[in-house]
Amino acid sequence: MMLSDAPAERAILAGICRYGSQAYYDVADLVDSNSFTIESNSMIYACLKRVMNKDAITNIDLPTILSSAKELNLDEIVSNKEEIQHLSGIMKFPVLLDNVRKMAVKVRKLQIARMMYDQLESTKDRYAQVIGDEPISQILGIAEESIFEFTSLLNDSDDSPQKVFAELENRLDELSKNPIDQVGIPTGFPRYDFAIGGGLRRGTVNVIGARPKVGKTLFAENAGIYIAREHNIPVLNLDTEMVLKDHQDRGIAMLTDVAISDIETGKFASNSYKNQKIRETAKNVKDIPYYHKSIGGKPFEDQLSIMRRWLAKEVGINAEGKANDCVVIYDYLKIMESSEIKGDMKEYQALGFLMTSLHNFAIKYEIPILAFIQLNRDGITKESTDTASGSDRIIWLCSNFSIYKSKSDEEIAKDGPENGNRKLVPIIARHGEGIQDKDYINVNMIGKYGKLIEGQTAFELEDGTNIISNDNLGQYNDDIPFS
Repeated sequence: MMLSDAPAERAILAGICRYGSQAYYDVADLVDSNSFTIESNSMIYACLKRVMNKDAITNIDLPTILSSAKELNLDEIVSNKEEIQHLSGIMKFPVLLDNVRKMAVKVRKLQIARMMYDQLESTKDRYAQVIGDEPISQILGIAEESIFEFTSLLNDSDDSPQKVFAELENRLDELSKNPIDQVGIPTGFPRYDFAIGGGLRRGTVNVIGARPKVGKTLFAENAGIYIAREHNIPVLNLDTEMVLKDHQDRGIAMLTDVAISDIETGKFASNSYKNQKIRETAKNVKDIPYYHKSIGGKPFEDQLSIMRRWLAKEVGINAEGKANDCVVIYDYLKIMESSEIKGDMKEYQALGFLMTSLHNFAIKYEIPILAFIQLNRDGITKESTDTASGSDRIIWLCSNFSIYKSKSDEEIAKDGPENGNRKLVPIIARHGEGIQDKDYINVNMIGKYGKLIEGQTAFELEDGTNIISNDNLGQYNDDIPFS
C-alpha cells in the first residue's frame, strides 16, 4: 500500500522553512506530525511546529530547528549526520508559497485514505463474524458505526459536552474586572451596531444584502476605514469586482469631502485647498491597518488561503490558534467560476457551501466577517429573508442579516430629504434587539464623496425618541447630522 507522496511532504517542510509563519498557518489546519509517512519528515515538522508556537517568525535557520529538536528530545536529528543532511536538503528545496497548501491538501488526503484503509480492515474482521441470524439493520450498522468512529478520528480536539454553568463564576469574575463598552467591534454605524448586538462579534458572519448599484461597496469602504482608522484594528477588504485604485479614490474622497471625480482625474491638484487637504490626509492614513485584495476570479479555496496568510502575517494568531482583533470584509459572496459547481450541484447549493466555509473559518479563528450578498428581484419591494439570492444556508449560518436599499420617493417625503436616501433594515439578529417591525435606519449616501452617514430610524423621527442612549452614541464620535 503506497498512499504517500514523499515530494509533497518535502515541499511542505521546505515551504515552512522558507516562508515561516506565512506557510505554517496555511497548512497547520490540515497536517500534523502523523500526516508524514517518512519518520524524519515527521520529526522535522514537530520541530517546526514548536518553533512556530513559541514565536511565529518569518525566517527559519538550521540552528533554530536543531535547538527545537533538543527541546523535544529528538536526538536523532541532532546527532545523526544523515538526518542533518536530509534537513539541509529540505531547507534548500525550491517551492512556491502558493503551492505549499496544495501539497498539504494532498498529504492530508493521503493520510485520510490511510486511516480509512486501516479502519476498513478492522470492519472486515467484524463482518467475518456475521452468521446470518442478525437483522439487516445490525449488519448495515457495522459499516455505519465504522464510518462514525472514523470521522471522530479526524478531529483530535476534545468534543466532550460541557456543563453550561460549571465555569460561569470564573467568567463573571473576569467580566467584572474587565468591563467593556460593547461586545463587538464598532462599524461606525451605531444604530446598526446596536441592532445586531453590539457591533461585529468574534466568530460571526454578519450579512448585508443589497440590489446592484445601491452602494454595497461604499458601505464596506466606510465601515472598513472607520474600524482601521478609529480603532487601529486590522481590516481586510476582499473585493470581487473593484481594484486597489478604486478603493484609494473612494477612501480619500470620503475622508476629505473632495469629489471622487476630481481625485480620479487629478483635477484636485489645480485647487490649492483640495490639494493640501488630500496630501495631508494621505500622509495621515498611510499606515492605518486597512488592507485590500482583489479576489475576482479566484477559487474560494484560494480566497481562504489569502485570509489565513493575512491573519498569520498582519494580524497575529495566539497559541490557541485564535486571531487577534481584526475584521474581514467580503464584498461579495458569489460563484467565481463554473468549476465550483460540480456534477449535478445547483448554484444555490454551491453558494451554500461557500457560506458554510466562510462561517467555519470565522469560528475556527474567532474573527468577525462582514459579508455582502446580492438580493434577488424580490429585494426591490420586499424586506424579508427570502430576498437573499442564492441559498437559505446564507441565512441559517449568519449571525445577523440586514437589507440595504434605496428609499422610495414616499419614504423620502415622509422622513424628509435631509434624513437620507438609503435605508438599512436589520431583519434578523441572533445577538441583538434588532429594530421594530416596519422600522428602518436612515442612511444618507453622498455618492459624490463616497460617504455614508447614519441617521435616526424612521420611528425615532416620528416620536422623537432614541433607540440607543447618547452615551452609547458618544463612543463612536459619529453622531453627525446629514450634510
